[in-house]
Amino acid sequence: MSNIRVVAELAGVSVATVSRTLKQPESVSPKTRHRVLDAIQQAGYQPNQLAARLRSGKTHNLVVLVPTIANVFFARVISGMQQVAHEKGFTLLLSNTQADEQTECHYARMVESAAADGVIQLRAFNPFKREHVNEHQLHPMVNACEVLDEVACPTVMLDNRAAAAAMTRHLLALGHNRIALVKGPARSPLTRDRIAGYRDALNEVGINFDEQLLVAGDFSLKSGYEAAAHLLTLAERPTAIFCENDEMAMGAMQCLKKMGLRIPEDMSVAGFDDINFAEYSDPPLTTIAQPAEEFGRTAVSLLIDVLQGRVTKAAKVILPFELVIRNSTGPLHKQP
Repeated sequence: MSNIRVVAELAGVSVATVSRTLKQPESVSPKTRHRVLDAIQQAGYQPNQLAARLRSGKTHNLVVLVPTIANVFFARVISGMQQVAHEKGFTLLLSNTQADEQTECHYARMVESAAADGVIQLRAFNPFKREHVNEHQLHPMVNACEVLDEVACPTVMLDNRAAAAAMTRHLLALGHNRIALVKGPARSPLTRDRIAGYRDALNEVGINFDEQLLVAGDFSLKSGYEAAAHLLTLAERPTAIFCENDEMAMGAMQCLKKMGLRIPEDMSVAGFDDINFAEYSDPPLTTIAQPAEEFGRTAVSLLIDVLQGRVTKAAKVILPFELVIRNSTGPLHKQP
């Protein structure tokens, strides 16, 4: 049977380099890593991963807590995670938690029982929260997309407040003074920050915040549709609707079109995320582009750095956003 020495000879490297490539692939150069992987395939070598994990005490399993796999944005984040995890020799264990706290705590215990090395949490809840746990202790966890303000863990985030302000300014520049905001779930920090950015932009031009124009949603197509239907019942309708994600924006557009309104001539609509469907909606959706795959790639890299002792404090990585202007927003058309 082929063994690690055969692999080393075929690759022209030392046995230690082969071992390091298997255990810590990021610690060797890409060129060397490819040579070793090619030699492993050529030799038909099957390393005893179980024995290696028992010796090291590491599983190379990472738990990913996903609020819902039905969300297109999260699907893109997971795709980015998979790229880096595969490259660095880690396996992702996905849990579709439906934002259930007990489920998330259950999967976090996989780290405590040594069934996994660390956790990536995609929403604002600390699954390690226990009465006996120090909230300021650095947990083997990375928080991505939503911000856990009170927990000491590395975070990958967007400046949602600045992004929402940028979109609101765009609509204001088109002449819209009555801009509705369809918000996300009340408990979400994303909702808090995006409302704050929306209000920042209104304050800059002296427009008073109108509570009637703030409508609850839950990031689903249906809630966007229902929010638009409600806004159309107002005595003084908005002339633009800004939704806190693209799915709600698409739901809102379907409602407006069903009611015979033209977009953007009769009402402008904007979203947030720039999911793949946004460019191909009818009309193409103006939105805030988030680097979803980069969220995933950065989160996995950060967690591996934590596990290998290269990160010892709760770093925050803020990723860039982009205002993407398409045909769903346009200048205000005043009624004759």
